[in-house]
Amino acid sequence: MPRIVLVNPEIPPNTGNIARTCAATGTELHLIEPLGFELSDRYLKRAGLDYWEHVPLTVHSSWEEFAGFSRSLGGRWIGFSTRGRCSYAKIEYQETDWLLYGKETSGLPPEVCDQCSILTRIPMGQTGVRSLNLSVSVAIGLFEARRQLGYLEQI
Repeated sequence: MPRIVLVNPEIPPNTGNIARTCAATGTELHLIEPLGFELSDRYLKRAGLDYWEHVPLTVHSSWEEFAGFSRSLGGRWIGFSTRGRCSYAKIEYQETDWLLYGKETSGLPPEVCDQCSILTRIPMGQTGVRSLNLSVSVAIGLFEARRQLGYLEQI
């Protein structure tokens, strides 16, 4: 099943909501430091409710540490960014994909985007709106991947 990767997330409730989505779907969640909060943050815990024990969570100390770890397991890096050229719905997702999302204020760093196998975007209907909330974006990408891979039929 594709895995979720948050590169330097900043807002505790967003990460908590994403953790809750990962718990509900059995999806691995990878956080890459530095984080904009402590893992003990009460807002993070509150957003994740009492589901944290069900989250397959890995925290990586740096981008380099994550890169080595993920490369050893294989799979494509699919970056979600406003700079992406193709719609997230046009990708053929694979079981081993890593779905990468950047921090709330600036997205994925350019050097991370350059290393992605695919750089995708979630199209916006309004020109004045750059992006969606991070937790919404993760849910959109994850559930499209799950739909394509047949996981929604298993519910």
